[in-house]
Amino acid sequence: MSEPSARNTLKVVCSIAAAFAAGALAMYLMDPNTGRRRRALIRDRSASLGSDAGHYVRGKARRAAHRLKGVAARGRSSLSSELLDDDRLHDRIRARLGRVVGHPRDVEVHVHDGWVQLKGAVAEEEFEDLLREVSAMRGVRNLESLLRTNSSPGQPEGPRLGPH
Repeated sequence: MSEPSARNTLKVVCSIAAAFAAGALAMYLMDPNTGRRRRALIRDRSASLGSDAGHYVRGKARRAAHRLKGVAARGRSSLSSELLDDDRLHDRIRARLGRVVGHPRDVEVHVHDGWVQLKGAVAEEEFEDLLREVSAMRGVRNLESLLRTNSSPGQPEGPRLGPH
């Protein structure tokens, strides 16, 4: 029987503490000197928090929508049998070079009816990745590599000028 009375006592103590806290809060907010300022501060901070939360949610929703549009576009392009014109394919290959090769300006790209020819110099470790990336691109029907490989891309062949 002591357990129910202990629970009742705890409930009474919690109720008294809650009533005391509510009274203190009411006094804090209804203070004749600074209560109006405190209430305005709470209202402004709540409005700001709501605005920030709305801005955050709208940004996340916009990013998710853009990501879904990108996935849909990639899916449509992979299913498309439409051939790319040579200029567009050339531009896409040049853009891909910048992500695969350390010195993309050292590589010349020639495209004619989906037949791609690569000339220039690349590093040995980049050679296979470059061929794999370009040959997998949509619109590339054939790939001819006239690339030279060297151990350090960007170093001119022949004697070096200047301090060694």
